[in-house]
Amino acid sequence: MSSVDSLDSLLTQLRVLADQAQGMKVSAPSTGSEGDFASTLKGMVNSVNDLQAKSSALQSQFSSGDKSTSLSQVMVASQKAGLSFQTMLQVRNKLVSAYQDIMNIQA
Repeated sequence: MSSVDSLDSLLTQLRVLADQAQGMKVSAPSTGSEGDFASTLKGMVNSVNDLQAKSSALQSQFSSGDKSTSLSQVMVASQKAGLSFQTMLQVRNKLVSAYQDIMNIQA
């Protein structure tokens, strides 16, 4: 499952939870991995970690003078790692916001 698919699944689940918290009766759409929120989130975090590790390894290879590693490879890997981290940060912010909204709901 790609990180975009994982993110879409995560956002869909967050929307369903937010709708249910507001009192609407909405059934969760079939995503093929219902109830698998924790593993989806863990997979996304691991994916971000892998991209950052790959970027770091390429930077180390390039700085040590490895001829097989080009500057463009290092820059592309660095940008991928940065974008994936920023995406994960935004997902975390949305999760915190959703949690705060749920905690502020008065029963």
